[in-house]
Amino acid sequence: MIVLKIIFWTSIIGILIPYFAFPALVLFLKRFANSKTGRKEQTSTIEIIFAAYNEEAVLSSKIASCLESNYASDKLSISIGSDNSTDKTNEILEYWSKKDSRVRYKVFESRSGKSEIINTLVKESKADFLLLTDANIIFNPLTIESLYNSFDDSVGIVGGHIVYNKTKKGIADQENVYLKIENSIKQAESDIWSCAMGVEGGCYMIRRELFPEIPKNFFMEDFFVSLSVLRKSFSIKYAPRALCREDVSTYSSEEYKRKLRISIGNHQNLNYFRKDILKRPFPFGILFISHKVLRWFTPFFLILSFLSAVILLPQNAIYALYSGFYMLFISLGLFGILFSQTQRMNWLKFPGHFFYMNLALLEGFFTYKKGIKNNAWEPTKRNQD
Repeated sequence: MIVLKIIFWTSIIGILIPYFAFPALVLFLKRFANSKTGRKEQTSTIEIIFAAYNEEAVLSSKIASCLESNYASDKLSISIGSDNSTDKTNEILEYWSKKDSRVRYKVFESRSGKSEIINTLVKESKADFLLLTDANIIFNPLTIESLYNSFDDSVGIVGGHIVYNKTKKGIADQENVYLKIENSIKQAESDIWSCAMGVEGGCYMIRRELFPEIPKNFFMEDFFVSLSVLRKSFSIKYAPRALCREDVSTYSSEEYKRKLRISIGNHQNLNYFRKDILKRPFPFGILFISHKVLRWFTPFFLILSFLSAVILLPQNAIYALYSGFYMLFISLGLFGILFSQTQRMNWLKFPGHFFYMNLALLEGFFTYKKGIKNNAWEPTKRNQD
């Protein structure tokens, strides 16, 4: 029974740290951190790079938002890779390249995947800094300038502040709450230790010479790039003023597919950087485990805690109480999924969202273990009608 008790309490701790203890600690410490950035002379060249697959709905808005930046126009360029798009993406790219000489594009004749496209475009770039982004992320005029102003000699990469466009449909509220918490934690890590745990692939700037070649069939290329920069002893900053927007996913099924891809990429990165945890235990190792790794293994902690609690029921009332609470939470989660596309019983969507997210994490782990043959992607449908 002692082994089961160890399993139970270890699992409980594994759940509490990433979802409660660690966020509370870093948000408390952030109150004592000082993070100020000033304006810099805009002398560096910046190239905006992104991949596009069937993005006709947002592509013109995206390019326009980049060109309307406050950053020096003669220092800014855009490079876009079309991943064998079958809609009007290529026509739109041709239009913009003729309209503005700063826009160039490359058509890939077969599905290559985001990572391969980015690798190709980065190799062709001569800019001082690269701004990696996605086709559905819309900048405001200060986004690029704010990213650039966050650099100093020690900083290798800076993440932007992505927010969702407002909507009350489907799971929008749940995704909004999750994103706000995640952004707050990254900003705290940045302000306290200059070691934000990853940048969002939708908007980040990096010194071109620090950009690593992304391994074949990698899903979470933004996290791979982030940890590669840390490995080279440069810091990661978060720029809260580098605001950009995207539509939120409102269908649980669409968000599940996105989180499944993220889960696969999480384990790819963990396997690649696992030795760095011991080589650089603080702050990197502690932050990586507390913020990321424990969260990725929460599905296993949930399963083990429940199974061990059921077996330990006769030992102590606390195990019976936990088992009852667990079953109640799972039941509420299932109802939350059932009502995810309605405007009723909105509070039920939160346990449903947590439940669905952990199912995606679990499936992603086993998909990763089976091996990844291809990372070509379908854009996530957002703000669906």
